[in-house]
Amino acid sequence: MMAPEVRMESPICLIENRPDGTLVVLDRAMQILLGICQPVVVVSIVGLYRTGKSYLMNRLAGRRKGFNLGATVQGETKGIWMWCLPHPQRPDHMLVLLDTEGLGDVQKGNTQNDAWIFALAVLLSSTFVYNSMGTIDQNALEKLHYVAELTKKIHAKSSGRCQEEENSAEFVRFFPAFIWAVRDFTLQLKIDGRTITEDEYLENALKLQQGNTEQIQKCNIPRLCIRKFFPSRKCFTFDRPANKRKLHQLEELKEEDLEPDFLEPVINFCEHIWNTSQPKTVPGGRIVSGAMLANLTKNYVEAINSGQVPCLENAVLALAEIENAAAVREAVSRYEELMEKRMKLPTETVEELLGVHAECEREATGGFMARAFGDHIEKFQADLVRNLQQKKDEFCKRNEQVSSDRCLAVLMDLSQELEDAITNGIYCVPGGYRRFLGKLLEIEEKYRLVPGKGIQADKALEEFLKSKRSVAESILQMDKTLSEKEKEIEAERARAQEAQLQQQLLEQEQAKLAQMVEDQKRSHEEQLQQLQEKVEREKQVLQEETEKMVQHKLKEQEQLLKEGFDQQAREMQSEIQHLKEKNSTSTLAVVMSSLENMLPHVLSLVGQGLQYHIFSSMAKPSSNSDPSSKQPKPKQSKE
Repeated sequence: MMAPEVRMESPICLIENRPDGTLVVLDRAMQILLGICQPVVVVSIVGLYRTGKSYLMNRLAGRRKGFNLGATVQGETKGIWMWCLPHPQRPDHMLVLLDTEGLGDVQKGNTQNDAWIFALAVLLSSTFVYNSMGTIDQNALEKLHYVAELTKKIHAKSSGRCQEEENSAEFVRFFPAFIWAVRDFTLQLKIDGRTITEDEYLENALKLQQGNTEQIQKCNIPRLCIRKFFPSRKCFTFDRPANKRKLHQLEELKEEDLEPDFLEPVINFCEHIWNTSQPKTVPGGRIVSGAMLANLTKNYVEAINSGQVPCLENAVLALAEIENAAAVREAVSRYEELMEKRMKLPTETVEELLGVHAECEREATGGFMARAFGDHIEKFQADLVRNLQQKKDEFCKRNEQVSSDRCLAVLMDLSQELEDAITNGIYCVPGGYRRFLGKLLEIEEKYRLVPGKGIQADKALEEFLKSKRSVAESILQMDKTLSEKEKEIEAERARAQEAQLQQQLLEQEQAKLAQMVEDQKRSHEEQLQQLQEKVEREKQVLQEETEKMVQHKLKEQEQLLKEGFDQQAREMQSEIQHLKEKNSTSTLAVVMSSLENMLPHVLSLVGQGLQYHIFSSMAKPSSNSDPSSKQPKPKQSKE
């Protein structure tokens, strides 16, 4: 959930575009994003400067004012500005609006800077709005030349057989939904006398021109790129909002002051984005939170400033490292929280503690699996297992300590009268030994009746009785009513009783070890099962993603054939085949890699269980052993 203190009454700058062309992610914006744990629906808008982008973003925010509109020929927005608001249609989601500085600003001499702003808007958003004026004609498409530069500005993979082909195939997995917003549109939506929709208008404008001249090929590049990279496309056309005299005060105008042919499309535009825009995701279907968006932003900008080409695969890998490490910390914290809440110390048995531990571990691991993603989850899962084992050991030690303290307090209270009698020499008289033993038996009986002593009850009693052994022997020797033979028999009986109690404690310890080993086996089996289930889910998601990509390519291939571009259709067949082959090999690799990494943990566990059974068979005395014996004989121990 988003932290309660994260509230934005107005937009702030996310990425500052400095005069030297350096892009800087601002700390204040990063801290806001890092505080958002909810999924984010990210809508970005780009377009030429002074085309009314900021007005549409303010409408999406449900506000009249927010992003700076400006009313002169000078561009107002610099860099990328951000506004985070509760999503109006999706509970527990945040709507993140990104308004970019206008492209083609005459006051800015660095055109490459525009290309990076365009690329970042594509990379960070789940819905990408391109805002233009007039009509979608060749001039408008030429101004959208930035989309053709994406394969140079962005790499999908860190390596590949053919970078451009690899990018084209993989961009669909990364790229947002595409919306073209056409402002001040005054034409009739008709082709050959037939009324068409806005979406049909866009698709018709994206049809390729026939011919092989250099000029025609250049004209077709932005069309091809939009069709290849953005499978989800939508178009909205807007009439002029008001007469020219009122445009400079647009944000002050009330609804009734706006032209109906402008207001209705604006309402439809906002409703469409609110209802259909999906949360930002990364490949594998992992939904991005505000904190993850912050890390992605930082990664991309650092790559750009260092002169590198941002690599989508590397960015996701880096994000997975950060997110998975956080998932481990969160899972361990959740485990501790649950244990503190559910565990009442001391427990009466080891089974009770291990039962609560198993429940808390299961929930903590489930939370980890829900948050973690990427190809190397098992490495972080191994860290989680080690951390949970350490926390379990700490709870076991605390349980023993609380039990020991409780037992010691009970024994001190019950034995106070005995201690006073010993100090005053009450038992140093004829018949004192029998009275002393009777008092010890009375203390033991009362002690066993006290509830809530915990798992250290027998051990604490054994230590208490052992601490009184020297006193008992002294009293025994001073008792004049007993013969030397009786004293010898009594001493042997005491030793046998002590040995029997020690044997009981040893058997309890062996049983405890057996329970711990069984719990380890259960834990590792459940960890392996949860990992296998996650691998299967991710495999399914990957297959579904690839199938969508293939279907998009097939649809585009069919359209190319209809338009008579057989060569381009054949080239796309190669991309389709590559996607199918890559899907089958990558999903198998994910499964094998995960299982191979978990196998050593399972084998180690089997080894632990085997060692325990060997130890217990060696340490446990045979059924024919004399119960009064102290320990197994050395020869038996070696066997």
